Amino acid sequence: MTNPIAIFLGIVIVAFFGLDFTLFDGENSLFLAKKFTEFTEWLAFWR
Repeated sequence: MTNPIAIFLGIVIVAFFGLDFTLFDGENSLFLAKKFTEFTEWLAFWR
């Protein structure tokens, strides 16, 4: 991964969280965090 790609991805992620917290009170971030937790538990089952 080159530096410009990493910087672009970082800006996109920060913009997503910023918009989520200003427009939707963080509901999308909370949903994604819950789904990620479920996914890691599912992955641990198959380990």
